[in-house]
Amino acid sequence: MNAWLLDKCIAYAKAHRHPELAEQTVWEVFEAERPKLVPYAGRFDGFHAVPASVSKTCLVRFDNNKYSVAASAVGRPVEVQAYADRIVIRQDGRIVAEHPRSFGRGETTYNPWHYVPVLARKPGALRNGAPFKDWVLPAAIERIRRRLASTDDGNRQMVDILNAVLTDGLSAVEAACAEAIAHGVHSADVVLNILARQREPAAPANIMTPAALTLRHAPIADCARYDNLRRTI
Repeated sequence: MNAWLLDKCIAYAKAHRHPELAEQTVWEVFEAERPKLVPYAGRFDGFHAVPASVSKTCLVRFDNNKYSVAASAVGRPVEVQAYADRIVIRQDGRIVAEHPRSFGRGETTYNPWHYVPVLARKPGALRNGAPFKDWVLPAAIERIRRRLASTDDGNRQMVDILNAVLTDGLSAVEAACAEAIAHGVHSADVVLNILARQREPAAPANIMTPAALTLRHAPIADCARYDNLRRTI
């Protein structure tokens, strides 16, 4: 359809005179103007932007619905960029949230990862907090979560593991959880220890000494050489 429309536009431009420059066709005027046009810079980023405030519960209201933002955004204004299919929320040019756009009324869209830093103060919210309801975690992390649920400090340990995702990344934490399970353990200390070992730089490769540089006679320690240097000076 777009190709057909382009062909029709070009045909029209070539067949009709310019409304102001009657001695030329629309196409001829366009060709003369083409070198002065701004080059195409890519797809137009079309959105409706409005300022908004962030509530203490890390929520931003837009168009009768609420969307969660990163906990670090609380206390300062943000800009809501509403696209046809999604909502992007920025603060000081940095994206602090992105969600599919809701078109109902009174709906709340959560991203549980936005609330992980808050869990350090309220680990019990992990068990019954609204943002974490029906939260689907990667398989290995979910297995650790289920096993920790039966321990007294399971919530706190799980919060420590989730906070590690913010620094080490989801794939690294999932791999560490899988390794811990493979060893038959499921404590946060073990998972964090595995992550710490993964962050350590790899041991340098051994360099083989060429035969031509191999010492045939071990050097003799002779501190009297320093006295000789002093007398020379």
